[in-house]
Amino acid sequence: MNNTVKVERAKLSITQEDLAKKIGVSRQTINSIEKGKYVPSTALALKMSDVFGITVNALFSLD
Repeated sequence: MNNTVKVERAKLSITQEDLAKKIGVSRQTINSIEKGKYVPSTALALKMSDVFGITVNALFSLD
């Protein structure tokens, strides 16, 4: 699964730690998502899309 989490974080000038705190996960979880090693749950993907103000489909896409 591809994602644009790192790009969206950069647009908001927030760190992995900042994002992690906003959605209630660890910084390591954000790192794993950005590297494509972890596919987030639907609930987590929705929380992330809310932070960035974009749709889940804009944030994540299938290979």
